[in-house]
Amino acid sequence: MNRKRSFQSAKDVMTKKIVFVDGMATAKEAVEIMRKEKVAALIVKKRYPQDAYGIVMVYDFIKGVIIPDKTSDEVNVFEIMTKPAICVPANMDVRYAASLMMKLGIRMAPVEENGEYIGMVSLSDMILDNLLF
Repeated sequence: MNRKRSFQSAKDVMTKKIVFVDGMATAKEAVEIMRKEKVAALIVKKRYPQDAYGIVMVYDFIKGVIIPDKTSDEVNVFEIMTKPAICVPANMDVRYAASLMMKLGIRMAPVEENGEYIGMVSLSDMILDNLLF
């Protein structure tokens, strides 16, 4: 039996919660925010209007703090973040969003609509929070 699935956009499976952090925050402060807000990534604020947003995830703390054997107090977010944050258009089909994220090697991305971030989407969201899966 060949059934087609219904169209789903990134917006349909995203998490609506977005949390921002200043790039000058320490890794320790950023992790405390992530724990408090129960999020797996933070968007790093722009320093000036023409700047790009960054993103910091658990992976970045492993790569930039744990592996090089630094303390979370001595590393600032701007040192370990990924910039620019690669965003996914809100109306992008989840198939293409997943393909883009896999090709770029990212597990999570902000969802953008009308020039603003409206949520976060992760590869996990596409499966675990997808009611059509």
